Amino acid sequence: MVVPPGQIRKRRRRRMSGMTWMFLGLLIFFIVGGVFTSIINSIRDRVPAQIMQQAAPRSYAGVDNFETTDGGVTFANVEPPDAPADKAGLVGGDIITTVDGQPVHSDDEMTEILRRIPIGNTVDVIYIRDGETKNTKLTTISREEMKRLEDVFANRPQGRGQFGYNGRGERVEIPNTKTFGVELGGIEANNPADLAGIKEGDIVVEFGGIPIRTPDELMSRVRRALPYSTVTVVVMRNGERLEIPVKMGKR
Repeated sequence: MVVPPGQIRKRRRRRMSGMTWMFLGLLIFFIVGGVFTSIINSIRDRVPAQIMQQAAPRSYAGVDNFETTDGGVTFANVEPPDAPADKAGLVGGDIITTVDGQPVHSDDEMTEILRRIPIGNTVDVIYIRDGETKNTKLTTISREEMKRLEDVFANRPQGRGQFGYNGRGERVEIPNTKTFGVELGGIEANNPADLAGIKEGDIVVEFGGIPIRTPDELMSRVRRALPYSTVTVVVMRNGERLEIPVKMGKR
């Protein structure tokens, strides 16, 4: 039916009340929040747990990589100088059995313990060396502090020490003892070790008063030695213990 123009009425637009706008706002908020949460959970499900854990800062002890061994965890050497393990008196070849009262059975457990210990905390460490159980205290540091110590040593103005053997060394047990040492391979002619009278086949058990139980620890201590300083090296030769002063070279 056609309505005469004069009878046409303008329809008024209905406006939404304030309560309606508030309801719509809350609805949008919850929808967006739900979508965001779903995205985050999806990302977490796809990222390996190891990567998520590595993102969290953890404490550092200042040793080479931990390795699982009988009775606990061990490591090849302590580094850099003045890092926690160095200050605690640990050396490569020690077997850590307990940290902060918690038994350690594997390298994964050791890493998890260091992750839980707050940076800068001092903890009790029980370890085994030469068959004897020993105790020490270790204060953890951050990765940034580790990097700073590494840079300090790498840029040391005195340079690094030179001993004079080709780096071939084997961890061996001293007969009739529970002590290990490093049997030297080739000795470089006319270098510090050779000039001091150290011979191929000698078993190094101390270097500058530090027990030597692994080839990596020996190399680490050689690099630390100040060039042209005299270091007392203790070796076993044919069952005899010899103390030999060695004037270090410079690398």
